[in-house]
Amino acid sequence: MLGASGAIPVFRYDRWWTVLSAGWLHGGLLHVGFNMYYVRMFGPSAADLFGPARTVIIYIVSGAVGFLLSSFAGVYLRGIPIISGAGFTVGASASIFGLLGAMVHYGRVGSSSVKQAAMQYAVPLFLFGLIMPGVDNWAHAGGFAGGYLVSAFLNPLTRERGDHMIIALISLAATVGAIAWSVITGLELFLR
Repeated sequence: MLGASGAIPVFRYDRWWTVLSAGWLHGGLLHVGFNMYYVRMFGPSAADLFGPARTVIIYIVSGAVGFLLSSFAGVYLRGIPIISGAGFTVGASASIFGLLGAMVHYGRVGSSSVKQAAMQYAVPLFLFGLIMPGVDNWAHAGGFAGGYLVSAFLNPLTRERGDHMIIALISLAATVGAIAWSVITGLELFLR
């Protein structure tokens, strides 16, 4: 009701903006704790490699790509064990995997040690998601792919530019708008 994404909100209720809001919601204190730990671990490294504005773009866009892929999988792979998508999904892990995907891309065009370090986290975290119930692996995979593609588009070997800051601010504004719209429309549904 307050901005979760997944097959049900996106396709059944046409709440497409939740692909932006869901990354800021979590399913409990343990979920928040793990996500904060990994954002703290990978965020500063990403900002050092890409610059703060491009890191914000990667974080937001890869989260949206992850939730969009998970929503599609929830519709088209529904009921298939392990690979079915999510009816409802929240959390920052799609964006976290996006940071890892961007670092893997950076390692292909820049320092290979960055790629190796990112893969040392990405592979075990993805495998962990396969054995833990309730983990949205499609959001992780989509986030990783989104981060990789955004990094390729933004060319991390060039300096950060002013238009990157503008795009980052627009991305943040869209995210704040999605959260606000989720709360407003969620309250409207609740009050009916």
